[in-house]
Amino acid sequence: MTNPADTSPDILLRHQGVRRIPTQRLTLLDCPRFLTPDLCERLIDLIDKDRRPSTIADPNGDDYFRTSETCDLSASEPAVKELEDKLFALNGIDPAHGEPVQGQRYAEGQEFKPHTDYFEPQGVDFAKFCNVAGNRTWTFMIYLNAVAAGGGTRFKVIGKTFQPETGKLLCWDNRRPDGSLNAATLHHGMKVRKGVKYVITKWYREKPWG
Repeated sequence: MTNPADTSPDILLRHQGVRRIPTQRLTLLDCPRFLTPDLCERLIDLIDKDRRPSTIADPNGDDYFRTSETCDLSASEPAVKELEDKLFALNGIDPAHGEPVQGQRYAEGQEFKPHTDYFEPQGVDFAKFCNVAGNRTWTFMIYLNAVAAGGGTRFKVIGKTFQPETGKLLCWDNRRPDGSLNAATLHHGMKVRKGVKYVITKWYREKPWG
């Protein structure tokens, strides 16, 4: 790869266990057991320590659009450093292009309604969020635990739902092959029906972060 902000399915598929989801609508891959249960537990503890109500970039008038809790995880934490090292070994994206690792906690009844991870160029806060680092390129999301009921991630355009499994990674390119933003990456963090769901999210940008 010549672009330090990018990766590719060919690079990702070199990692044992990575699978590409068969669809022409978006570039989407998964990897069961990407993280060990021990590392997942340590990351859960960090999320529980500093979680706060989640927000969205462009408020849309729906106070229940995203009802989870969020935690920005410090890069100085050993568990976070271990996670970052594993992601770099997987995707080869220059760490300078990565946003800080974020954790989310979904209690029973909480969800994140259908959304895309990139920032809409017409959004009121587009310049605020993208002026320095540009838009998001890739998303890497990891389930930290299994959930008793609900809590799946549904990609409506391709009719595919992923259920939470401890250590399972999902990743996707937020763009089409021509570089334009891909609306087919629309995904829904579905309501947790029973239990609590913990997730790690790592986003990468077109330009170095910060």
